[in-house]
Amino acid sequence: MPPENYATYREIKSQTEAWRNALAVVNGALLPDATRYEQIIFTGCGSTYYLSLAAAALYQELTGCAACAVPASELLLNPQTVVQVGRAASPKGDNLPSLLVAISRSGTTTETVKAGEKFKAERHADVLVITNYDTTLANLGDVSLVITGGQEESVAQTRSFASMYVAANAFCARLAGRRDLLDAMNKLPETGDWLISHYEAFAKEIGESLDSDRFYFLGSGIRYGLACEANLKMKEMTLTHSEPFHFLEFRHGPMSMVNEKAVVVGLLSESNFSHEQAVLNEMHALGGKTVALAELDADVSFESRIPESVRGVLYLPVLQLMAFYRSLAKGLNPDRPKNLTAVVQLDM
Repeated sequence: MPPENYATYREIKSQTEAWRNALAVVNGALLPDATRYEQIIFTGCGSTYYLSLAAAALYQELTGCAACAVPASELLLNPQTVVQVGRAASPKGDNLPSLLVAISRSGTTTETVKAGEKFKAERHADVLVITNYDTTLANLGDVSLVITGGQEESVAQTRSFASMYVAANAFCARLAGRRDLLDAMNKLPETGDWLISHYEAFAKEIGESLDSDRFYFLGSGIRYGLACEANLKMKEMTLTHSEPFHFLEFRHGPMSMVNEKAVVVGLLSESNFSHEQAVLNEMHALGGKTVALAELDADVSFESRIPESVRGVLYLPVLQLMAFYRSLAKGLNPDRPKNLTAVVQLDM
């Protein structure tokens, strides 16, 4: 069956329109005043937890204010490990130490909805929602950023994740007062279209090579959450052993798994390029196949001239296509990964 027959393929290829939608929604929204909050907590489940990791790192980098990411299940079941006891806001709203940013593709994921309800009720605190559907979670939010252009048919998140990630980046830039970054983000869709057309054949070649039986995705700083998400796509769509790591942490034990059957994918930064490329060079010397993604001088070069802090979405399309083509090569259905559903709803 040709790639075009799969929803996943169509959603990967069309995602840049959802990026435009995300930018329009965030630019048109009335967002909270960042100075009201001592801390921002980002939360989600699965892919949106990994998105939360990336967003929290970016928020703290741009604003200098404390931010963290936590799975919604932990916020729900173990809140004492996330939010300081005794720091709840007053019911009058004169003290709001925390803002919760709840992220969910469907807006109906049980843990995320329950965590948001509990956080708002017990802490009298604000909740901002990023989602693709105007459903339960969106109705809970004091502010809701609904990116309808990211809606999708397939189970594994591709277009939806990318659209919400762009929205989260734009949210961080706005709260940091960085109009320059928001303006620069307008170039993302055009650059994304070029990357998809220019590197699809490369992604197909890597994905279809079944000589490899394990993948490692390396990313540090604001890119670690993206490495986690790329790893998840490889697991979900291709049932292949896959793990994410911070770049330099990979030397501390995990590199023992590298051999001629390993693919080590690096999401390289500008600021730490030499240190991160050195890790990939070492893995290549151990026999692994290495794939580098970066602004310049890489197997996949963005050539975007967009500031590093807000161009992270450019790492995603080629890695998503890599997983898609591997799924087909293994005779699997990328639209319907084994044992998974598009929405996880629990009796809690």
